[in-house]
Amino acid sequence: MPKRPPAKPDLRLVHAEAEVYDLMRQPETTADRVRRLQLEARALAVEQVEVLEKALLEAAALAKEIADGGDAYPVGAREIASRLVTDLPSKAETLKAIVGRAF
Repeated sequence: MPKRPPAKPDLRLVHAEAEVYDLMRQPETTADRVRRLQLEARALAVEQVEVLEKALLEAAALAKEIADGGDAYPVGAREIASRLVTDLPSKAETLKAIVGRAF
């Protein structure tokens, strides 16, 4: 009978984001899990608000370019852009203050 080649070992890669489970740790209770998930949700919410703040500031910078663009842009567009230049940064600051108080 011919010999079979040795079986290849079952090697699997673990994703970098995968958690290593601590075998000495007690199982997580439902209340602990709820707390952990709430903290994660709050952290994600803060990140998303920060992304919105950044987008508002970038939009304000673009609005300034349009407002200062002269006759190349229609009068109505320059007027709206001019209002956005003053309005958007204050809205971003308001968001930052709200998040600072809430979390």
